[in-house]
Amino acid sequence: MKPRQKRFMFIAVGVVAVGLAVGLVLNALDKNVSLYFTPTQVFNNEAPHGRSFRIGGLVEEGSVKRDADGLTVNFAITDTHKRIPVVYKGILPDLFKEGKGVVAQGTVGPDGVMHADEVLAKHDENYMPPEAADALKKAQAANAAAASAPAASPAVK
Repeated sequence: MKPRQKRFMFIAVGVVAVGLAVGLVLNALDKNVSLYFTPTQVFNNEAPHGRSFRIGGLVEEGSVKRDADGLTVNFAITDTHKRIPVVYKGILPDLFKEGKGVVAQGTVGPDGVMHADEVLAKHDENYMPPEAADALKKAQAANAAAASAPAASPAVK
């Protein structure tokens, strides 16, 4: 083999090795990245099916129900526009309360209920993920616009 052919083979093997390494890293990231969605996005089927993701919003007032086993909790997460029911089996954070911010990680079943593996509560009065804050503002604006729209009056003959 000529030196030029050896160099070409060395470069080709290097390019293949780098490509393989990049492919493995991207595959690992794809499986481990947990995307964040709002209840409205989940309701509109924008969330991945069969994959774990995070949903954030407020714990709906009056929605927290505990099962007799003491560990299973049913509640709803809302962005004041849509609500998604959540089932979680485990110990909830101390800051978990109705009307407060929460982020749940898990999968949504065919019944539309999120089966959470992890629940994180808002840690102070001022913090909220930027995506959740934006979603709440948009939902409140949509609710305000719907409430201020004049009701359709019947046609007068």
